[in-house]
Amino acid sequence: MFVRLAEQHRQFVQDLVMNLQALALVLERRGYLASCYTCGGQMNSASFMVSLGENHLIRFLVSDYGITWTEMRDDRELMKLEGAEAISQLQELANLVKNSIGPGFLDPSTTPDGIRGSLTPVN
Repeated sequence: MFVRLAEQHRQFVQDLVMNLQALALVLERRGYLASCYTCGGQMNSASFMVSLGENHLIRFLVSDYGITWTEMRDDRELMKLEGAEAISQLQELANLVKNSIGPGFLDPSTTPDGIRGSLTPVN
């Protein structure tokens, strides 16, 4: 049973890393500063970051040790979530990107409570 769970966890992390890479590409194409770095070729960890403008940054880390969402403004931590809560917040960001129409502002009225302000592309 534990071997099966370990393999499922590895697959989950790999899927999450691939989705982070795709999200970073979509955000970059829409004019946002976004990146996703992985360690090694096995895709067992990643660091995803996106700038929401005006010293407002989201960092999402995934590894075998855990999953965290950190939101910062002016180098101060505003919010830190772990595990399922972090993934839910990432889903909110992905929904904003998915529901936005083309490049430009994401409507502040659709911004979830956790993401303060609208996403504004970097010029």
